[in-house]
Amino acid sequence: MNLRQKAVKGVGWSAIRNLGSQGISLGVYFVLARLLGPEAYGLVALAGIFISFIQIFLEQGLPQAIVQRPKLEKSHLDTAFWANLAMGVALTGLCVVFSGPVAVFFREPRIAPVICWLALSLLISSFNAVQQGILTREFAFKSLAIRSLSATIAGGITGIAMAMCGFGIWSLVGQQLITQIVGVLTLWQVSTWRPGFAVSLKHLRELLGFGVSVTAFNLSNFFNRRSDDFLIGYFLGPVALGYYSIAYSILLAMTQLLTTTTTQVALPTFSRLQHAPQRLRAAFYTVTQFTSLISFPAFLGVAVLAPELVAVLFGEQWTASVPVMQVLALVGIQQSVFFFNGTVLMAMGKPSWRLWLNVLNSIVGVVTFAVAVHWGIVAVAVAYVVRVYLLSPVALWAVNRLMPIDLGKYLRQFAPALVSSLGVVCTVWAVRALFGSVLSPLALLTLASVFGAAVYALALRLSAPDLFARALDYARLLVPLGAGSRAPS
Repeated sequence: MNLRQKAVKGVGWSAIRNLGSQGISLGVYFVLARLLGPEAYGLVALAGIFISFIQIFLEQGLPQAIVQRPKLEKSHLDTAFWANLAMGVALTGLCVVFSGPVAVFFREPRIAPVICWLALSLLISSFNAVQQGILTREFAFKSLAIRSLSATIAGGITGIAMAMCGFGIWSLVGQQLITQIVGVLTLWQVSTWRPGFAVSLKHLRELLGFGVSVTAFNLSNFFNRRSDDFLIGYFLGPVALGYYSIAYSILLAMTQLLTTTTTQVALPTFSRLQHAPQRLRAAFYTVTQFTSLISFPAFLGVAVLAPELVAVLFGEQWTASVPVMQVLALVGIQQSVFFFNGTVLMAMGKPSWRLWLNVLNSIVGVVTFAVAVHWGIVAVAVAYVVRVYLLSPVALWAVNRLMPIDLGKYLRQFAPALVSSLGVVCTVWAVRALFGSVLSPLALLTLASVFGAAVYALALRLSAPDLFARALDYARLLVPLGAGSRAPS
């Protein structure tokens, strides 16, 4: 099996992994949202801000270094494992010590015990970083899919059972911990690698030489992605944060489903093409275009169907999340294709470039969110959209420095998906205008989705028949059972 086939099959298993885990997670999310309400989600989100910050320093970029490194020795793996485990123990203790001061800072004493229990997830996660890097490097996405699905199912069952038994906010904590535990156990079951004691400071320095930029990027990314949560939680309280977090979680789930599926495979694929610029550029064009075919209609569909989605999935108590969800869907359109800019920088051995781009995003984000938060959660979402689109050209400039691209060709390749997706928007509006007063939200959502999907497929078939045919070829190859299928050119 050549690299193209490995990459496409990897996308297939990665899609199964993300589709299954995100589908199950969203289903659990919908049930728990109805059982618990905005305040419980807001309190866990507040505690999660601190845990997410500490988690930045856990893996130290070691899994990514394992994937990217051309030659890997046993000492690299052993050293990475024990370094990661030691860091997990230290950070777990740090979270427990600072749980009280963090609760005082947010003026919310109820989050102190939540932080202490969630801190255990850091210790648990420290056992799986090396296996994750090895399996990703080897394109073993089937094993990663098994691990992810098993963990998600176990955590979901735990969370729902606890919520139905009246455990309240602890249902969300239990869900996260069980997901982590089962994920680690499954990963060790499917991975044949076991740690030894060939620890080497030399090999640690080699790995950290790459990983330090990844850690710095994750640090800046925290402020880039969590500063809105921090400011909302601090100034507006846990209930407002609960409404915002529900809308943002939909954006995050869709991004992980539609984008992470391919970025997980793109890094090892791009890394192997780093010395073949023409092939790398062709792969970059292909992956961004085919991602847009799925993500553009999905995010625009969510933007117009948000009222029905919230009513059906979460209930009327979450109505305040509707405008936030509609605005943030516009962020998803940009992120769905620009995610691959950072992947190119990583594959070309320039994690520091990606770091500085993210630092710029973080600085602009903190400033805009700090100004917007005084007008409420919708204003924060609008600031998010404005920020990502204003800074988009900077990321393209960085990619062009390493791998010259034809900007006109790059932008034109998104036209079929965008035009066809606008047809979806018009179709949904028409369905709502004709049947909105007589159908229930569930019936209207179903009818609009079916007609929207049909119009999108027809519009894409008529406007870009060659692209439509290639998309079908890739879709057939993505099916794991089609192992003997011919890779599309």
